[in-house]
Amino acid sequence: MGQYFDNQELPSKMVKTKCFVLNNNFTFYTDNGVFSKDGLDFGSRLLLESIPLEEVGGKVLDMGCGYGVLGIILNKVILCNVDMVDVNLRAIHLSEINIKENHCTNVRAFESNTYENVNSKYATIITNPPIRAGKKVVYDIVMNAYNYLEKNGNLFLVIRKEQGAKSLIRDLEKKYLVEILNRKKGFYILKCSIS
Repeated sequence: MGQYFDNQELPSKMVKTKCFVLNNNFTFYTDNGVFSKDGLDFGSRLLLESIPLEEVGGKVLDMGCGYGVLGIILNKVILCNVDMVDVNLRAIHLSEINIKENHCTNVRAFESNTYENVNSKYATIITNPPIRAGKKVVYDIVMNAYNYLEKNGNLFLVIRKEQGAKSLIRDLEKKYLVEILNRKKGFYILKCSIS
């Protein structure tokens, strides 16, 4: 499975990080070979703080979950059921540790190369897509979310202007109703709805 990382050669060096977001404290273990190993990144924080939480419900999918930030925070704040998937086995291992660390219930993490092992439909899909994996992977995540959303479901994502936000928005508009929820420091927070 070709990806932008290869954990086999990276020695594990787990780090404990803390963050305060959406009026809650969280602890996350991170590691080499996983996105934002120094703690909660600006894009993910902006995504969490920008989405209308009252519109996030039912079953949630955190696609490309990394060490589990988006799914775990949403689970704790709005008590939703969450599936978290990533192709990176180290990320899945960390997600499982972080689920326990943050005392989550109704959350599970499993390996999946984009939607390969996903067999459910979701009210909400949320993602900070792995830009370094390349356009093909990013487009697979955001365009194919359509097939895994329930009727009236929403995809929420963060993308940077310099990483092609404007062209991605144009392409997303061919499939979804797209709303820009926030723009800050070159980051765009998007809500993509099925009409």
